[in-house]
Amino acid sequence: MSMVNAFDPTRVGMLDPEDLGLIKRREKALGPAYRLFYEEPLHLVRGEGVWLYDKNGKAYLDAYNNVASVGHCHPKVVDAISRQASTLNTHTRYLHDGVVDYAERLLATMPPALGHMMFTCTGSEANDLALRIARAFTGRQGVIVTSLAYHGLTEAVAEISPSLGNHGQRSGRVRFIPAPNALFVPPAEQGAKLAADLAAAIAAMREDGIEPAAFIVDTIFSSDGLYPDPAGFLAPAVDLIRKEGGLFIADEVQPGFARTGETFWGFQRHGVVPDIVTMGKPMGNGFPVAGIALKPDLVAEFGAKARYFNTFGGNPVACAAGMAVLDVIEDEGLQANARDIGRQLKDGLAALVAGRDDIADVRGAGLFLAVECVLPAEDRAPNARLAASLVNHLRRNGVLISATGPGANILKIRPPLVMKQNDADHFLASVETALKASSDGS
Repeated sequence: MSMVNAFDPTRVGMLDPEDLGLIKRREKALGPAYRLFYEEPLHLVRGEGVWLYDKNGKAYLDAYNNVASVGHCHPKVVDAISRQASTLNTHTRYLHDGVVDYAERLLATMPPALGHMMFTCTGSEANDLALRIARAFTGRQGVIVTSLAYHGLTEAVAEISPSLGNHGQRSGRVRFIPAPNALFVPPAEQGAKLAADLAAAIAAMREDGIEPAAFIVDTIFSSDGLYPDPAGFLAPAVDLIRKEGGLFIADEVQPGFARTGETFWGFQRHGVVPDIVTMGKPMGNGFPVAGIALKPDLVAEFGAKARYFNTFGGNPVACAAGMAVLDVIEDEGLQANARDIGRQLKDGLAALVAGRDDIADVRGAGLFLAVECVLPAEDRAPNARLAASLVNHLRRNGVLISATGPGANILKIRPPLVMKQNDADHFLASVETALKASSDGS
């Protein structure tokens, strides 16, 4: 999480005594590693659709949440969870239709080459399992990721998550390469540059006697700053890692499940077929569901030598939640909605910032957008101060977004897929007000 979005202790005077007391209790009980969003933290008590409500009943338009992808507390998902929890909840070592039905349905959304599903509880676990299988299959240890990637919190995937701040000091088996860059690399050159950077990282790895096992990316590069375009630019790097004997792992926790609008999975925008696909957060609309899809040959030897079991991964309640999410996406046309409302937001944002010298770019795919704040100079350096001003102005006025990127200067706009035209109009009007306030210095 960018410090742009962090609680500012100097603003405690803006909080009521109850919230201040809760913050102190939280710090004592949970310790220093936890963080709160926004200069003035929110005390939320209820959610519905694209709206969140604080303890005083104030409504906030949620333009940030990928977890509740089909809307907060969607009644179909809540009902599915409740009905299954009141019937049976065990694990995958008993026969149960739910896990098989769900696996088959997920695989039907993917290329035929991806023939197996394995379930976990979190995206961190999914990426951990993917690395374990990739290393076992290739007999290699090296992993290449982008420079501000986030792939999870277990020890194995924290090592490949430089956004957490570890920057690879703990292990020589991980290499970081520059993420795509919409401001300084022409679109036609993005693919070639990414592949060249990957080749350099593999060469450096081999100088240390390490062979590459996998190249893993979030296929929309969300923590790096959101770089969805041009569609197809990932293909040269995918071809290269395979030529060099490694696997391509697509982390779909952020772009998957119809978020990009054009396709159901982010990797499909690039015309590639991953060796392993990892997924998580939006699968269960808040209920812990995650997993991997993979090519069967990758797990054949692994499965013969090492059994896989996850007490809660793939349990009947988790699968009921996951099936309900897929039902809602299909029944409510949410992929098309992400495409159409995403276009409305992108066009609207571009119009609002036209002519400003402190906004360098508006980009995105479907309902995942970014606005890059820069200093008004030729080098277009990151402007974290402007990003923080906009994020916190919107929060105070009932709209929730975040910020990301190495300079903490890129607005991260990622609403639930159920956002409608009137919600988008409300969002754009709020952004217009925030931009005006930033220009006025207020």
